[in-house]
Amino acid sequence: MTQRIVLASANEGKIAEIQTILQQHAIEAIPQSAFDVLDVAETGMTFIENAIIKARHAASITKLPAIADDSGLEVDALGGSPGVYSARYAGLPSNDKNNTDKLLRALATIPTEQRSARFHCTMVFMAHANDPSPLIGHGVWDGRITLERFGDKGFGYDPVFYVPERNCTSAQLDQSFKNSISHRAQALQTLMPQIARFYTHKT
Repeated sequence: MTQRIVLASANEGKIAEIQTILQQHAIEAIPQSAFDVLDVAETGMTFIENAIIKARHAASITKLPAIADDSGLEVDALGGSPGVYSARYAGLPSNDKNNTDKLLRALATIPTEQRSARFHCTMVFMAHANDPSPLIGHGVWDGRITLERFGDKGFGYDPVFYVPERNCTSAQLDQSFKNSISHRAQALQTLMPQIARFYTHKT
């Protein structure tokens, strides 16, 4: 039996990635926009705080279990920035091109060997809005920031996130392969067994 979960995101790229992965587990992830749920202010100081805020908001309005992720890019040469502010690094409304342009400018004088970075993703499942024990998955994807953009797939910082083991950027990867190794995929891989146990015990 397919389980229905609201996906607390308005980011089309994230929605597509998460839906593709969840379909393999007989879970139908319905974007919150289908329920006219608007974005909630991300006032947390950490990825996990923001993910919980978004999941609780969607679950409260839809009365369905909710999955939310909060993810971002951590660049060592920038002291961990943009971090939780990755999506709004260049200001609001969020704009991938402006964010990436600002990142490249900030790293303009940093040599290749010092441009190490990683994507983080925290994924949260809440059975209902007042769930006192959200299920949590976390994923990390290591790489470095390129000097310019390469590739036209993906979204966000993908065109400048170099994946050493594949000798290309995330935006040059086949989408199905990316969905198997990315920070978001890793977070879901740690979250899915927990969700499966939840539904097993529920029934």
